[in-house]
Amino acid sequence: MSSLSRELVFLILQFLDEEKFKETVHRLEQESGFFFNMRYFEEMVTNGEWDEVEKYLSGFTKVDDNRYSMKIFFEIQKQKYLEALDKKDRAKAVEILVKDLKVFSAFNEDLFKEITQLLTLENFRDNEQLSKYGDTKSARSIMLGELKKLIEANPLFREKLTFPTLKNSRLRTLINQSLNWQHQLCKNPKPNPDIKTLFVDHSCGQSQPNGARAPSPVTNPLMGAVPKPAGFPPLGAHGPFQAAPAPLPTSLAGWMANPAPVPHPAASAGPIGFTPPNSAALLKRPRTPTNNPAVDYQNADSEHVFKRTRAFGISDEVNHMPVNILPIGYGGQNHGQSSYSSDDLPKAVAMTLNQGSVVKSMDFHPVQQILLLVGTNTGDIMIWDLGSREKLAHKNFKASVTNDYTALINRVTWSPDGTLFGVAYSKHIVQLYSYHGGDDLRNHLEIEAHGGSVNDLAFSYPNKQLCIVTCGDDRLIKVWDAVTGAKQYTFEGHEAPVYSVCPHFKENIQFIFSTATDGKIKAWLYDNMGSRVDYDAPGHSSTTMAYSSDGTRLFSCGTNKEGDSYIVEWNESEGAVKRSYNGLGKRSIGVVQFDTTKNRFLAAGDECVVKLWDMDNVNLVTTIDAEGGLPASPCIRFNKDGILLAVSTSENGIKILANPDGLRLLRSMENRSFDASRAASASVVKTSTMTTFVAAANASGGPSIMDRVNPMPSMVMMNGDNRNLVERPRIGDESMDKSRMWKLTEISEPSQCRSSRLPDNASSATRVSRLIYTNSGLAILALASNAVHKLWKWQRNDRNTTGKATASVLPQLWQPNSGILMTNDTSETNPEDAVSCFALSKNDSYVMSASGGKISLFNMMTFKTMTTFMPPPPAATFLAFHPQDNNIIAIGMDDSSIQIYNVRVDEVKTKLKGHHKQITGLAFSNVLNVLVSSGADSQLCVWSTDGWEKQTSKQLQIPGGRVAAPLADTRVQFHQDQTHLLVVHETQIAIFEAPKLECLKQWGPREASGAITHAAYSCDSQSIYVTFEDGSIDILTASTLRLRCRISSTAYLPTNPNSRVFPLVVAAHPSEPNQFALGLSDGSVCVIEPLESEGKWGSSPAVVENGNGAGPSATAAAAAANTTDQAQR
Repeated sequence: MSSLSRELVFLILQFLDEEKFKETVHRLEQESGFFFNMRYFEEMVTNGEWDEVEKYLSGFTKVDDNRYSMKIFFEIQKQKYLEALDKKDRAKAVEILVKDLKVFSAFNEDLFKEITQLLTLENFRDNEQLSKYGDTKSARSIMLGELKKLIEANPLFREKLTFPTLKNSRLRTLINQSLNWQHQLCKNPKPNPDIKTLFVDHSCGQSQPNGARAPSPVTNPLMGAVPKPAGFPPLGAHGPFQAAPAPLPTSLAGWMANPAPVPHPAASAGPIGFTPPNSAALLKRPRTPTNNPAVDYQNADSEHVFKRTRAFGISDEVNHMPVNILPIGYGGQNHGQSSYSSDDLPKAVAMTLNQGSVVKSMDFHPVQQILLLVGTNTGDIMIWDLGSREKLAHKNFKASVTNDYTALINRVTWSPDGTLFGVAYSKHIVQLYSYHGGDDLRNHLEIEAHGGSVNDLAFSYPNKQLCIVTCGDDRLIKVWDAVTGAKQYTFEGHEAPVYSVCPHFKENIQFIFSTATDGKIKAWLYDNMGSRVDYDAPGHSSTTMAYSSDGTRLFSCGTNKEGDSYIVEWNESEGAVKRSYNGLGKRSIGVVQFDTTKNRFLAAGDECVVKLWDMDNVNLVTTIDAEGGLPASPCIRFNKDGILLAVSTSENGIKILANPDGLRLLRSMENRSFDASRAASASVVKTSTMTTFVAAANASGGPSIMDRVNPMPSMVMMNGDNRNLVERPRIGDESMDKSRMWKLTEISEPSQCRSSRLPDNASSATRVSRLIYTNSGLAILALASNAVHKLWKWQRNDRNTTGKATASVLPQLWQPNSGILMTNDTSETNPEDAVSCFALSKNDSYVMSASGGKISLFNMMTFKTMTTFMPPPPAATFLAFHPQDNNIIAIGMDDSSIQIYNVRVDEVKTKLKGHHKQITGLAFSNVLNVLVSSGADSQLCVWSTDGWEKQTSKQLQIPGGRVAAPLADTRVQFHQDQTHLLVVHETQIAIFEAPKLECLKQWGPREASGAITHAAYSCDSQSIYVTFEDGSIDILTASTLRLRCRISSTAYLPTNPNSRVFPLVVAAHPSEPNQFALGLSDGSVCVIEPLESEGKWGSSPAVVENGNGAGPSATAAAAAANTTDQAQR
């Protein structure tokens, strides 16, 4: 809809409001989608008028528009649901659940199940997260505060929350002005005209109530086509006869609140603004009416349906939305930051690079995003491969035209395709290099660009030609051909050194923003016609400008001479600050550096930390201290995908921060050399072999800041073969050498890994019998030998933004408000002598458990016992949920039988018999449709889950020289591929292939470690964690059963010669492949992870496998002896 039509709607809204047509006002607000009346919305929410609330919202957004919209609708439906439960209206609650909340199950099934389970509670406040829910009035008030934050942060409501400032009765005033004008056009105007209708134009004639119809100026397009915001005007006709400067259009006036005189006689008629191309009629008002056809607001508006465009179906943003977008909890009164999530920001320190000198500028390669270009205060240029942590290339500053060897670097930046990079030095020099992968770095161009320091450099594409834009202390901006080095443009107009440049384009119009040290910001077209805009940066600061990665939003960040820093978003249609972000400190020296990522976040290095904002929220989201060691104003840079963040340190180093995706990328690229063929082609770079940094005479010291002389630059080509790099082997060769020199990683000191003992207030020590992470990874559940369960939950906070289990942050030993414990029935037996077992439901809502007595079903939210069944004898020794049906449980018994039990109907479907001693392990494969069982008789059995008949069985072979205990605890676990089976016995680790139970590999530990107590696959099935009686932990590569890392007990246990503590059970984190937890013989639980700088547990030597890599290779069992622990070392 055009701007005039939009403004007419606002005038009508004002008129209806003044005439007290209240319902019609809100109906038009909703149908037009132009103005969201927050006061009206608050009133409806407070009164619980939910149908009207949803109807009104539907005029502005739909549930699948974006994360904010989804959260808005979810909060409303959740409140309706809770109010129905609070009124004990179960029928209404079920209706809301099925009709309104069901839609959210597609995005978070576990959350929907948790909401459904509230129906089972007498009072939903028994749920931990809803325990602080008050009465309906207070709950609505809390929710309203949350909704307002979500609406303000939702980009779909941008510019729709404020009604324009209008004089009273503006529509009436316009009509009166029109009538007065019509009356003045009458041939014989009467002194007191009798105007009886607005349906026809006024005339003082005799024959009609308003006189004969005459041409009316109100129907003439006096203002032409009114532009939409965020476009650009035409460049103007720059022919041989230049017009005088034209009046500034409205969209540009905001940028020129105090326009400075432009020292150029000619300027284009369409200065760079932010409106679409407009006709000359925009700037000309006819003084007399014409007979042009009338402009009908509706018919002239061909974009009426443009009110809110939306892609069909559900957006990717919603499909890939983090789980915590839909929280169920109230968490008291604090909802301040739930409208956004910062989980995907890179916060974990993945590595530290020793640069050796102060980092001044950094830039990630646009294609190979693990390559980092660095420039320093000593003129050094380095390219780091973050995958191998190797320095691929290194150049020292030497200006060939001056034989000068000292200069600091102000800026390094890659070209858009990554084939070139430019370097701006503090001594009038710009150098360009072509990069061909690995250490192949070639000199391309050197340009004497400015008089004095070159302060900034950027690449641009005017006229589809790659160019370099530079600026300097000589107050000039210059544009150079990136291939030949020829100067294309010089822009003059700043009155102070130019601090930064920001080239950009919109709607095929190329332009450059420039900022100076006096705080002036100017904009230029590539036409030598002078600056198009002239305005002041906040606080008259030295400022850098940057667009969001999608090019739609403009930001700036700077620091003035007084040390005040500002980070703001600009309204391009008005040339004014749209949003100022809070949280920057007062700096005494230096300019705060900033960057943007993911079209969503801003980051700035300030006060020895990295500060981060959501672009739609002026308050800080979080800060990152990167484990300390940052300077006052660190240099920062995101890679293109925003999964890595480079931060300079105070000790002349660089810390690389990563999110989980970034960590995975780095691990996947370890020991890989950079593949030059994957970089963009450098064919456009035509390096000349005629000259090689030819020396040219030049007076020492560049021109002073006041020297405005602009001589022809001395420009020479660099020879691509003239390299001063030290020749060394490629990374690929190094990785081969490393594999030959492979050594077992041994960890024996607490400083070599991250470990934390979970808090416990138990007075008496009892061993941990069973241990498991919840499927969400947010908690750990342990079952002690005294039949009591313990649950540790990690809280979401600044140190742990995901809320997942970690060794870096201690969790809370959690109990419901009732204070009850989950304690198993013991049936008058000594639980210390009983076999404990439990199984957790897929949605983490229920745990089924036994400790020698009846089997108990507990609610994990309330700890209440839902039911008990199957009193002994026989007693349960192992439990496993059927993967496709949570109502079916396989129960291993101490009488060697396996019972298939249906919880819903309380019935044993069948009994499986094939073992001779008690059952010690059960594992389902949902690919093969089998159940594998293991027993204390060291036997394995395979059962079909279709008819529950036994398919095969196999006796485990005990290695020579080893004797198994009479009741050997044999465990089984399926690989991620659901075909290969890990078998754990006190004497060995073995890999079998189901369903035929063919033994593929065996591994036996060293005798000094004692018996194996337990083992488990990592969540990605790439590693196996093995625990021993001596307290040590071995980490094997799953596909080869080769030992790659050993952790001694001294690394995670306090030294106490009088106590013998060792792990009885190990559990792997469900989503972090290098994290595991130990249940210890003294009753404690310990979480262990590698150092963040390492990222994983050791490395394996290169081996040739016969398998496909996904699972173990198919080597014969007879050859397994060669893969024993002793053979590897």
